[in-house]
Amino acid sequence: MGDSAGQQTVKQQRADARAKKVERYQQERRAQQRRRKIAIVSGSIGGAAVLALIVTFIATAAEPAQRPQDIAIEGLQEFTNLPATHVGPAPVDYEAEYDMKPPAGGNHFQAWLNCGIYSEPQPNENAVHSLEHGAIWVTYNPDTVTDEQLDELRSAVPDQYAIVSPFPGLETPIAVSAWGAQITMDSPSDARLGQFIDRYWKSASAPEPGASCSGAYEGAGRVV
Repeated sequence: MGDSAGQQTVKQQRADARAKKVERYQQERRAQQRRRKIAIVSGSIGGAAVLALIVTFIATAAEPAQRPQDIAIEGLQEFTNLPATHVGPAPVDYEAEYDMKPPAGGNHFQAWLNCGIYSEPQPNENAVHSLEHGAIWVTYNPDTVTDEQLDELRSAVPDQYAIVSPFPGLETPIAVSAWGAQITMDSPSDARLGQFIDRYWKSASAPEPGASCSGAYEGAGRVV
């Protein structure tokens, strides 16, 4: 009983720590959105109106952040009871075995993919191992996503525990995956991108949240 209670305490501590990180991330994102709105509005209305707008934004800034697990995301696809066994060197056919493309979990190689931004496609089996550690994987079709959209996509993800890479043949312009969860979208300006990051980035629902996302397999075309 003592060991079980201790494990539960550690798990709760990790969950609490992640909740605080996500809350800070949400606050920073809301602050950035407020600054952008103020800059846009201030160019077209008088000083008194701008001041009133700023006061309104400050008043709403104190609103408590929504719990990550309570964030509802339209079009979210979830995958349950995924295995997490180390396999290889033969590749895993995720589409045939799990009906996932790109993969969002399942058996994978022993080495995880170092998190970062890549200009070249990455091995599914290494990227899935990173998802096991709580990373998110943003994939895009290089034939349909423009350079401007790619810049926006890269700037939208956290600088840790996130992977961005092209995925040739992707049926939609963009797919965003975490362990056991995935959404697709046409544009990086889709509000669901931020919602997905808020809910699944370094999520306690991953099998090994907080495990390293560096120091393992370095894929080709690493940009950042």
